[in-house]
Amino acid sequence: MNYGCQSMVGKIESILLKKPEQAFISQENLEKTWEEFKYFGCPDYEKVLEEYAVFEKFIKENVPNVYYLPEDDRTGLDSIYTHDPLKITKKGAIYFPMGKALRGREWMATRAYLESIGVPTLGVIEKPGKMEGGDVVWLDERTVAIGRGYRTNDEGIRQFKELTKDIIDEYIIVPMPHGDGEDCCLHLMSIISLVDTDKAVVYSKYMPVFFRELLIERGIQLIECNDKEYDYLGSNVLAVAPGKVITIAGNPDIVEKMRAAGVDVTTYEGPEVSYKGTGGPTCLTCPITRL
Repeated sequence: MNYGCQSMVGKIESILLKKPEQAFISQENLEKTWEEFKYFGCPDYEKVLEEYAVFEKFIKENVPNVYYLPEDDRTGLDSIYTHDPLKITKKGAIYFPMGKALRGREWMATRAYLESIGVPTLGVIEKPGKMEGGDVVWLDERTVAIGRGYRTNDEGIRQFKELTKDIIDEYIIVPMPHGDGEDCCLHLMSIISLVDTDKAVVYSKYMPVFFRELLIERGIQLIECNDKEYDYLGSNVLAVAPGKVITIAGNPDIVEKMRAAGVDVTTYEGPEVSYKGTGGPTCLTCPITRL
């Protein structure tokens, strides 16, 4: 099994998904649990299936190897967002006890499955450390930016550094804003999505000045997402290869800006599967291998 994903834009060769049938399970289950998971509303299960089918079709057309997590009692609704419980390095997977309590055992289910298909474990972030995959952004194979906020703390970052010290040269710690509060899912990947080796969709309002300047100094073209479209996950963009991306439909301004910058953009309807759970296309996927 090939593994290693120290990039946000390299061509995805293998990827981990979880279908709504194994995460949301049923309309009845959604109605019982959506409030405790703090969704914006109860998803319509049938519409979720329709939206996900379009998204999955794009993934299968562009990624040679697609793996699926099974249903597991240790997980809940949010397990459809496979990105957050881990990061996969070229030395193996690092698993995270996430900041959202209801997702506290999700990493165990993911670990069991990935080990079964040949992805080794490099380590586990131990409490009181906490970390989430959405706070870890590779700027290149040996440079990583980490959002320090409510979902990722100093101890989690310390442990991550210790596990990766021989494969990463530079760690850029990015202080995250309070935003809409502790319960808000605000990750570093909420405000930056690399869409090519030299292009990124960003929401600069929540970005520290030093980090924005650093990106510009590195020669990265910043494609700015506006306030309205940020609220509808407009800055959440998944690159399946350099300059080839998918994002949620309903954000015409950022789509137009990306296309003007030479990015190949596909959209999917996602009010039920993505918006209500605040999980865009990057959240719905865990790339296992990028070239």
